Amino acid sequence: MSIPQPPKPAKLVISIFLKDKDLINSLTEELSEKFGNIDIISDWMPFDYTSYYEPEMGSPLFRRMLSFANLIEQTGLSHIKLETNKLELKLSECEKRRVNIDPGYLLLERFVLATGKNFTHRIYIGNKIYADLTLIYTKGDFKTLPWTYPDYADKPVITFLNKVRNQYINDLKAG
Repeated sequence: MSIPQPPKPAKLVISIFLKDKDLINSLTEELSEKFGNIDIISDWMPFDYTSYYEPEMGSPLFRRMLSFANLIEQTGLSHIKLETNKLELKLSECEKRRVNIDPGYLLLERFVLATGKNFTHRIYIGNKIYADLTLIYTKGDFKTLPWTYPDYADKPVITFLNKVRNQYINDLKAG
């Protein structure tokens, strides 16, 4: 028999991609007000994996990733996704998004993204939101899965997430 145990708190990670880099300062400030201090910010990364977003957001698109100092309860991910969706709508112009905000969380063994879209590998977590197991950590690095989005399989994202994982290990020791 398995004995139920409380889950560990998770490291909140938010990916942002946008065309207008000038939005990033006000956006990170607003995210920080909602979710606490940001402890790691990635360098700018080109977002050129798909043309899917170009009709809505234009091009070229750029990504920046953030991790937050405060650890979160895993059960809070659906609420965080709803908050970031509201922020996307707030920043929209003429019913077109100017920014895409993808929240997720990192644990020692995996990286999970929140999405409003159901699919075979996604688990419903409440509030019309699903959890997407995006990457697993094994043999000293994050590994992709057959459904991992190509941008999350890219080296700059993996490098950033390894840096966040190292900080998360320190957070767990301190907490």
